[in-house]
Amino acid sequence: MMIDLETARQLKTAGLDWRPEILDYFGIPDRHMDERIFVISDMLVTVELLQGLQIVSFQGASEWALDYLVTTDAIWIPREDQLRKALEAALLESGRPEFRMRGGLAGYQCDLVFNEQTLSFQGDDASQVYAQALLHILSD
Repeated sequence: MMIDLETARQLKTAGLDWRPEILDYFGIPDRHMDERIFVISDMLVTVELLQGLQIVSFQGASEWALDYLVTTDAIWIPREDQLRKALEAALLESGRPEFRMRGGLAGYQCDLVFNEQTLSFQGDDASQVYAQALLHILSD
């Protein structure tokens, strides 16, 4: 699972920096595409039917009405591993680069110490929990 566009927007506003890379996900807000998720790829791949069989088709180029997008107009939707690394980096800057993530049938919980406070964040998805913790740290 991934975080929703609104949480990603909050992380961007709080100062999460994005240096686009292959396989990064992003959204384009306020252009009637808020429900669409895009991925940076160096090759367009589509799934199609050919004579009744499902195939993966590799395309060399595609045409689209949106020729380019300034990255500041996009909202990066970081994956779980990217959120975890950003949280590690933020905690390292604060001098306490330790946190503990636990998962189980009831969901996930991340415990950490930040500004001399023990904090706990909970949710159904690890990405969501990392995002909550990171948002708290960036907004402080």
